[in-house]
Amino acid sequence: MRILIAGIGNIFHGDDAFGVEVANRLSRRTLPPEARVVDFGIRGFDLAYALLDGYDLTILVDATARGSAPGTLYTLEIDGDAPWRGDEPRAGVATHGMNPMRVLQMAQAMGGPIGRILMVGCEPETLGPEEEGLMGLSAPVAAAVDAAADIVEGLARKCLEEGRGVPEAGAAV
Repeated sequence: MRILIAGIGNIFHGDDAFGVEVANRLSRRTLPPEARVVDFGIRGFDLAYALLDGYDLTILVDATARGSAPGTLYTLEIDGDAPWRGDEPRAGVATHGMNPMRVLQMAQAMGGPIGRILMVGCEPETLGPEEEGLMGLSAPVAAAVDAAADIVEGLARKCLEEGRGVPEAGAAV
């Protein structure tokens, strides 16, 4: 079993750097050899190609606005094999942008199996205006980084213990 842990985000947009920071924390931990941690930042094209490398499980880590209090963590399962609906535009080639759903569509369009996809997300407080370049996480999001790293590590270890099985989204780890 091979697991890709993908940190996603833009360090110049405040809490959007959440996935990047979690990837940095995880890179300092001793993870199972089957798990690979990569800080993809905003390189969507690189992530799309990585998804085609035959990983059984990919854990995306990103700021995820869902309407809860800043710093709230989510574990979601994403259907990476869901076909496009006719009213959705196909994914374009964006080498310096990162929309996880578009990246999954791009990988699907390239014809590769992309395995199971989980997302560990954090409710952002601010993503900062692009022109101002707001660097640094807000206090509630910064406080959630270690807990998110624990969740990601727990998901990876649990998946390895269960073989190819993937724990249900939101399952306790």
